[in-house]
Amino acid sequence: MSEIIIEMPEMFSVEEASKFREDIRSYISRGYSSFLLDFGGCRFIDSTGLGVIVSSYKKCVENGGTIRLQSLNSNVLKIFELTRLTNVFEIL
Repeated sequence: MSEIIIEMPEMFSVEEASKFREDIRSYISRGYSSFLLDFGGCRFIDSTGLGVIVSSYKKCVENGGTIRLQSLNSNVLKIFELTRLTNVFEIL
């Protein structure tokens, strides 16, 4: 199946994270396992947002897929660098 592109919200924190988790689970239950997260409009991500992306990544890998990231601004990229998640995710 093809890769699903998900536009990330401007502020990716607790409320947005639970909707994201539900959306990803829904896609996975329908057989999708590869996602491209577009951070073009995202200016902030907190630890809850990071946790949801990491747990979703694990589910995708279990199902033979992956999560890739694109268009991270410098603030969001810095969070991924500080948590060493740049070693986990392919960042375009």
